[in-house]
Amino acid sequence: MSTFIAIILAAVLTNNFITVKTYGICPFLGVSKKTSSALGMGVAVTLVMVIATAVTYPLYNYVMKTAWWDFQFLEIILFIFIIASLVQMLEKIIQKVSPSLYKAMGIYLPLITTNCAVLGVCELVIGDMSTILKGAAMNTGWAILYALFAGIGFTLVMVIMSGLREKLQCVKVSKSLAGFPISMITAAFICMAFTVFTYIV
Repeated sequence: MSTFIAIILAAVLTNNFITVKTYGICPFLGVSKKTSSALGMGVAVTLVMVIATAVTYPLYNYVMKTAWWDFQFLEIILFIFIIASLVQMLEKIIQKVSPSLYKAMGIYLPLITTNCAVLGVCELVIGDMSTILKGAAMNTGWAILYALFAGIGFTLVMVIMSGLREKLQCVKVSKSLAGFPISMITAAFICMAFTVFTYIV
């Protein structure tokens, strides 16, 4: 139970991919103008994270590591190929199911392929996570759980940022800070707020 809670807290708060690891900044700043598009992007990234981890973790541990010839050096190429395939499928599904969301996401939807948060979670779960796992052995279940809550943490920060940016549209901001500068200042304050959770896990 302690491992379960540690994974959730680490993925959502203490090791948040945006505020702590600074992964996925491109969609964080690009798609957070409206809450609806930020939420849609967050859900899409979470879905890709979970499916990509569910595919890459067993592939690495039960195929690449145990093969009679070592091809672990191909892990990043294979992982990117798998992520790209998943994003292409997701893009087609969103285009058919919700054209408005597809239009709102624009170029940032196919950019999930190169989103370092997705590749980051696939790489992290095959690396050293002993501090988070509290002595428990990493397995496919823990890896998928971490990916799920890493995506939820990503979505949470995206929605917080979009809510603040919507509020900023109703506030009079000086010319020197209007637009991108005030967005960066807002992002910095969000990151500072998340440092409160650093010592939880």
